Amino acid sequence: MARLPYLTADDLKPEDKGLLSRDINLYRILVHNPDAMRAFSGLGQYLRHRTTLDARLRELAILQVGWLAKAPYEWSHHVKIGYDFGVTDADIEGLIADTEGKANGLDPKAKLVVKAAREIHAGGATEATFKELQGAFSEAEILDIVVTASFYCAVVRLLTSFSIDVEDSYMPYLKKYPLPA
Repeated sequence: MARLPYLTADDLKPEDKGLLSRDINLYRILVHNPDAMRAFSGLGQYLRHRTTLDARLRELAILQVGWLAKAPYEWSHHVKIGYDFGVTDADIEGLIADTEGKANGLDPKAKLVVKAAREIHAGGATEATFKELQGAFSEAEILDIVVTASFYCAVVRLLTSFSIDVEDSYMPYLKKYPLPA
C-alpha cells in the first residue's frame, strides 16, 4: 500500500489536472507536489520522445535498472512499454541471462547498453565500459544512455520510498517475467 494517498484529477487545481493525463499510480503520488511532478515529467518526456538513443536500447537500459533494483512497478511498466518500442521476449530473456553472466542472444550494442546500465546502477560506468560506449555510440547517445539509466535509478528509489503499487493492468507483465527473489 502506498505511503501517501493516490490523488485523482478531482483532487487537483484546474491548472494541474493535465498532470494526470496518464492515470498511473506513480503520477498519482507525484502530483502531491505539482511543480515536482512537472520537473520529473520534463526529463521523463525527453527520454521517451526526444532522446538520441534508439528506443529499444533505451528500454533495455530501463529494464536493466528495474531488474537490478527488483522494482516490480518499473519492471512491469517497462516490459509493456518496451514491447511498444521494439523490445522482444528474446531481448528480455537475453537481458536476464546477461545479468546472470550467462550466454544470450543480445546484439553487441544491446549487451553494451545493459552492461553500462548495470554499472550505473552500481554507482557509475567504468572507464573500460565508457571507452566501449565511445566506440559504439555518438557522444549525444552516450549522454542519453547515462542520463536514462541514472534517471531510472532515481525512479526506482521513488517507487520504493513511496511503496507505489503496480496497477492491475500491468500485473500480467510481472507474472510473465517475475523478478528474482
